[in-house]
Amino acid sequence: MINIDVPHLDEATAFYTEAFGLRVGRRFGDQVVELLGGEAPIYLLLKKEGSQAAGHDVRVYSRHWTPVHCDVVVDDIEAALARAVAAGAAQEDRIRSTRWGRIVQIADPFGNGWCLLQFVGRGYDEIANPD
Repeated sequence: MINIDVPHLDEATAFYTEAFGLRVGRRFGDQVVELLGGEAPIYLLLKKEGSQAAGHDVRVYSRHWTPVHCDVVVDDIEAALARAVAAGAAQEDRIRSTRWGRIVQIADPFGNGWCLLQFVGRGYDEIANPD
C-alpha cells in the first residue's frame, strides 16, 4: 500500500480520482481516504503543513525531491497526461521515448513527483539482462 500525506483531503481525493482514475474505497473518519483501482491501494492521510514529519523535518507541500516516487502505468500516455494536467498536475518534462516505452514526469498539487509510463513491445524485458 502507498500512504500519501496531503494538506487537504477533499482536494487530494478529487485530484487522484480524476488524474489517475482511482475510486474511493473506505473513509476512516475525516483523516484518511482509501483509493482503489491501481496496483496497490493508496491512502491519503490528512497532515497539516508545518506539522512534524520524519526525523527533524516538517511537512511542506511545495514541490520537493524525494528518492522515492510512484509510477502509473497507462495505455495511452498522451491521454493520461492530459487527464492528470486537467486535474491539477504539473507536467515537468516532455514525453520521452525509450526502448521499453514512453515516460513523462509530473507533480501532483501537493509537491509529490510521479511518472506516467506507457510500455511498448516487451516493456522492461526489452532492456533486461539475459540470465
